[in-house]
Order: sequence, then structure tokens, then C-alpha cells
Amino acid sequence: MAKGIREIKRQIKSKQSSMQITKAMEMVAASKLKRAQTNAEASRPYADKIREVVFSVAAGSKGVQHPMLQVRKVKRTGYLVLTSDRGLAGGFNANVLRKALNAIRERHKSSDEYAVFVVGRKGRDFFKRRNIPVFDEVTGLSDSPTFADIKQLASSAVQNFIDGNYDELYVYYNQFHNAITQTPVEKKLLPLEQPESGSSAVSSYEYEPSAEGVLEVLLPKYAETVIFSAVLESKASEFGARMTAMGSATKNATKMIAELTLSYNRARQAAITQEISEIVAGANALN
Repeated sequence: MAKGIREIKRQIKSKQSSMQITKAMEMVAASKLKRAQTNAEASRPYADKIREVVFSVAAGSKGVQHPMLQVRKVKRTGYLVLTSDRGLAGGFNANVLRKALNAIRERHKSSDEYAVFVVGRKGRDFFKRRNIPVFDEVTGLSDSPTFADIKQLASSAVQNFIDGNYDELYVYYNQFHNAITQTPVEKKLLPLEQPESGSSAVSSYEYEPSAEGVLEVLLPKYAETVIFSAVLESKASEFGARMTAMGSATKNATKMIAELTLSYNRARQAAITQEISEIVAGANALN
């Protein structure tokens, strides 16, 4: 019985140590979530506005030509998958990686038919374990990433499309809604769907030297902006998922500690009762 009591006591201490860790991680994630959420929400109006300007210029110009607006026969596809460097975030990484992997397996029969770009160690390791070649990667992003941190990867993904190395580009990331809800999404980034000329949404802009010259600068910048906005959404989702996961872990640890404490008290009470019974039995034997 004493051995059982000692084992229960060790389990209680182990669960208490784990609970302290999960509680600390929950508080850290909560403190970082607010800033990440602010950054993600602030990026949305800019991405929407630059999209509006690009499409207005393209729709208001007849015969405008640019590789990013041209729909080609799909022979090869690019995938940009955004994950985290660390785990302990519930289904944050698993959900988006599963969505990307299912799309790759459904659309392609050979690795020559696609190119994968990855942000985050979890995504990189996930694809390498499955012998899926990673074309380019970015790891070690800070908790508050800047555009400079992912500019090289974003430029590479866009430029490879312009150069014809693949004919479409998809972005996979977790869209942030709130601390509890993050949705894995697939967004087709390239080619951009050119709106019809004369659309009611077209605004009047004055530009020089030409529409082609403006689009030559704005289109790559727009695509890179969308990628950066997705990175910010992914970061906010990561902290929200980690805060929720660690909160659930803390609650589960608290519940387990309560159950183990009850078992410990019962075992201790049984041991005391047994000792009293042995003492009484011994005293009766002496009489």
C-alpha cells in the first residue's frame, strides 16, 4: 500500500510540473496574440486596396499584357505552405499540411508536376519525411515577422511563375478568425483573374508612362503583399491555437491532479485504517 501511495504522489508532482509549463505557455501565447492579431488585421485593408488598384488598371486598359495575368495550360503547379517552427499548437500545423498534401496527391502523379515552398520547420520536416522535394524554405521567423523576413521567398515564388517554371501558384495557410477559430484555406494566387473591361468596380486612375509600366511594378508587389498578409494571418492563428491548446492542457492536468489527489487520500486513509486495525488486533492478542 505504501508503494502505491508513493507512486500516486510522484504522479501528482509530475502533473503539477506539467501544468506549470502549460500554464506559462498559455500566458506567453496570450501576450503575443494581441500584437499578432493587430498586425494581421492591419494588413487586410492594404492587400484589398492594392488588389483594387491593380484590377482597376488592368480592366481599364485594353489589350494589357503581363505574365501574371495570362492563363496558361497547367503543366506544373507551385504550392506555398505556411506552418510554424514549433509545435504544441493543437491542430494548427496538421490541418493545413493535410489540406496541402491531399491537394498534391489528388492533382499530381509525379514530383515533376509541382514545386513546394515552405515557411516553418514543421512544414519542411513534414514534406521531407514523405520524400516531397522542397523548392525553397524559410525557417526561424520572429514572433512579429517583417516583410524583409519573407521577401526572398515571396519574390522567388512569384518570379518562378513569371519565368514559366510553373503555371499556377497556390497558398495554404490558417486564416485567423479569433483565438479559438482558425481555418485552413487554399488561395489561388497566380495567375490573377483579370476582371472584364467596363466593370462597375473599375475606378478612374491617372498613371504614366503606361498601364503596362504600372502593372509591371504593381503586380509582383501585390502578389508579395498577399503572401506577407498570409504570413501574418498564420502567425496570429499560431498563437491563438497554442493558447487554446495549452489552456485545454492546463484544464486536463488540473482534472487529473484532482483525481489523483482523491485516490491518494483514499489510499492514505486505507493505510491508516489498516494500521489502526493491526494495532487493535495486536492489543487484543496481548489481552
